[in-house]
Amino acid sequence: MENSLQSFKLVLLLAIALVIFLNLELSVLTAEGALENNSKVYIVYLGEREHDDPELVTASHHQMLESLHQRKEDAHNSMIYSYQHGFSGFAALLTSSQAKKISEYPEVVHVIRNRILKLKTTRTWDQLGLSQTPTSLSSSPSAKGLLHDTNMGSETIIGVIDTGIWPESKVFNDQGFGPIPKRWRGKCESGEQFNTTIHCNKKLIGAKYYFSGLVAELGGKFNKTIIRDFKSNRDTVGHGTHTATIAGGSFVPNKSYYGLAQGTVRGGAPRARIASYKVCWKVGECTLADMWKAYDDAIHDGVDVLSVSIGGDIPDDSEVDALDYVAAFHAVATGITVVAAGGNEGPGAQTMVNVAPWLLTVAATTLDRSFPTKITLGNNQTLFAESLFTGPEISTGLVYLNEYNDDDVDVKGKTVLVFDTSTPILEKDVAAVIVAQQPTDIVERCHAFPCIYADYELGTDILQYIRTTRSPTVRVSAAKTLTGQPATTKVAAFSCRGPNSVSPAILKPDIAAPGVNILAALSPLSPEAHNGFGLLSGTSMSTPVVSGIVALLKSLHPKWSPAAMRSALVTTAWRTSPSGKPLFAQGSNKKLADPFDYGGGLVNPEKAANPGLVYDMGIEGYINYMCSAGYNDSSISRVLGKKTKCPIPKPSILDINLPSITISNLENEVTLTRTVTNAGPIKSVYKAVIESPLGITLTVNPTTLVFNSAAKRVLTFSVTAKTSHKVNTGYFFGSLTWTDGVHDVAIPVSVRTEIMIKR
Repeated sequence: MENSLQSFKLVLLLAIALVIFLNLELSVLTAEGALENNSKVYIVYLGEREHDDPELVTASHHQMLESLHQRKEDAHNSMIYSYQHGFSGFAALLTSSQAKKISEYPEVVHVIRNRILKLKTTRTWDQLGLSQTPTSLSSSPSAKGLLHDTNMGSETIIGVIDTGIWPESKVFNDQGFGPIPKRWRGKCESGEQFNTTIHCNKKLIGAKYYFSGLVAELGGKFNKTIIRDFKSNRDTVGHGTHTATIAGGSFVPNKSYYGLAQGTVRGGAPRARIASYKVCWKVGECTLADMWKAYDDAIHDGVDVLSVSIGGDIPDDSEVDALDYVAAFHAVATGITVVAAGGNEGPGAQTMVNVAPWLLTVAATTLDRSFPTKITLGNNQTLFAESLFTGPEISTGLVYLNEYNDDDVDVKGKTVLVFDTSTPILEKDVAAVIVAQQPTDIVERCHAFPCIYADYELGTDILQYIRTTRSPTVRVSAAKTLTGQPATTKVAAFSCRGPNSVSPAILKPDIAAPGVNILAALSPLSPEAHNGFGLLSGTSMSTPVVSGIVALLKSLHPKWSPAAMRSALVTTAWRTSPSGKPLFAQGSNKKLADPFDYGGGLVNPEKAANPGLVYDMGIEGYINYMCSAGYNDSSISRVLGKKTKCPIPKPSILDINLPSITISNLENEVTLTRTVTNAGPIKSVYKAVIESPLGITLTVNPTTLVFNSAAKRVLTFSVTAKTSHKVNTGYFFGSLTWTDGVHDVAIPVSVRTEIMIKR
């Protein structure tokens, strides 16, 4: 008994000691490891790498983190990513005080709080003049023009930063493909339901995925019930598969969406290689930390163009405020063209995102294609709306529903007319819905019942019939596919518009491309998919159109810089529809499109291949931009990895060598300069053709550019703008074109008069 009591006392003492020890440990961990409770993800940007060895770069990052922690283990655990290839920096869990402390280190350029970003064809290539139809998946019939001259982009590598890939889709077949380019240094990573030996091939040559930044924001674990996605590059959402198809998908003939938009699906560069970087997840989010790591890897891997259909908000995510687009800058500095979505929050002014001057920012247009749907009222009046309704024909009663009568109207089994989509109809057992709304370009398929889209005028006609008829009825026929007139190209209502709210002198968007109801491959798990394909709309779709074209141009002109690529696209773009009809901008009020709607215009691939002159720019041009935008010498030096001083006086932002001129505050008179490089015949003579904005006088000096030798391929000219307006105005638009009789090298001009009141 005594022995038992002694044993019990000993156990009790040990237990008390253990509790005291654990409490002490817990207090230490709480004091030292507050990051576990209060920390957030921050990106610490250090500029250009100091070492070529990535391991040394990462070691320096760990060393810096160790200075914030008492234990190496805590420093190691706080690291999320080390950016070690294209630039130097890291993402880590830090408290706000730690973030402030590390931001004061002399080697740190900037500390950025991790942020959540959002995701922003059969007819496309016919409309843009890049038609090509094979007889089988592996065949390549006699191509012509740009497709022929580039072997359909077979030596180029398109990086797609998005939601991953559905690798079984036929758009990623590699039949007839040659060896993977030897310069490729990337890889495929296996993961959940993604086996690299099975799913990667000579077409899909890279597949990586990034979620550490997102997971850190969501609590530290990959929670399948929240993220609802594959822990691999496999695409659950379908967005990444869709954009990759548009940019570089292989030929897949005879595809449609329930019989609509039928034709051959392929990418702009159908023989280009695809490298997929999955940063966005089904939870609907992508984080800045994950995106930066994708950029870092893509620079290392050797992609030629990056297609990024993702964006933040203005002005929170501007490159001026937080250097958020610095990862893209490093990609451009290494020669990678970064094509980015302009955003879908249009048509309001100053809504454009991805506005950094090193990005090629894309707006969205419609195709010259529509899906007319015949509506026959009970009085035999025939009207045409638009839908993706594929039948069979519906013949029902017709009622009008609004928020005031939705409890009083019997809608079961009937076709319902609503104005806009605010009226609650999703729970109603209806046969079909006719939605009357402001003019829009997005026609969607409703899965519970057919949705027919009409404008207010048509909706009012239907409402008048309902109100003057005792028992109104309607017959709705299946939609048809109509290409060409009367459908015509328009800037989509949703497409974000300029002017640039961050740097008004930098025109954004740069270019426009088709982005409405584009047929491409999808994940079969996507609700929009039908037999693995679907119609999606957005600048997310117009962006890879341009990415595919850039891949072709890179094959033809491998030494062109990203700035030269942009110039070639902007200066040769259509400012009408390809058919020659006026190019309107859709919105609450339809108007003729201007540079704030479409930049240089609608992309014209064949013309861009031979632009004549290019407005080129390298690192020095971007340095001048940074100087004019207010970056200090030390920040620029660290970004570039070499000592840099801004010129005195500070460069004018108006002199940045972009293929556009935007003057946001012309008071009286201003003179700016541009430089052009001859990309055509050695002996060429160009004359200036000026279309001055209303009330503005533009003069060019000299008015003739003479290129007469291989050594003299770069010439500079000046442009003077003078206003005759005596009051403040909005923007007026014009153009400056250099022509040699063969090439018309046109840039848009946008000028706003601002008469300052002197006191």
